[in-house]
Amino acid sequence: MTRAAQALEGAGFSVVRFNFPYREKGSSRPDPMPVLKAAVAEAAARARKELAPRRLIIGGRSMGGRAASMLAADGFECDGLLLLAYPLHPAGQPEKLRDAHLRQIGVPVLCFNGTRDALCERALMERALRNLPWQMHWLDGADHSFHVLKSSGRTDDAVMQEVTAVARTWLSRLDPQPLAAVN
Repeated sequence: MTRAAQALEGAGFSVVRFNFPYREKGSSRPDPMPVLKAAVAEAAARARKELAPRRLIIGGRSMGGRAASMLAADGFECDGLLLLAYPLHPAGQPEKLRDAHLRQIGVPVLCFNGTRDALCERALMERALRNLPWQMHWLDGADHSFHVLKSSGRTDDAVMQEVTAVARTWLSRLDPQPLAAVN
């Protein structure tokens, strides 16, 4: 997450990081989705108060991004959604799609996933996003953590540079002013 935050800061975002309640308690068992969504909403409210951004982008990595996407689908007031490694389905269970809420998201979306992500089969994601105005960006050879195999000829740093470049372009199309991102 630190590398992703640095990549987004390099793209012009002000990034606010936080822990979900279960992590604060030292647990490895995730909180129920209502608690996760409330934590994202609380972090966004804190960002609005402390940073006073002209626009607010919410999002996150994996489960955090899923919680943010569900919050956005519920109509949470934000100007965009940025997702890193969206977990479309559990590993090895592509029949259990987590896409029912995606059509209800009414803000611009930028989503990054690796082509080797075990939690997001590309064909299934492309089908889920058919006719949606999302910007989906596939990181060639990257896994769920955006790591690439040495044999790919790419490096993890190159992947993060790609994230920075694509996020910068997306951000510039939304508004030339810096935004705050919540993960």
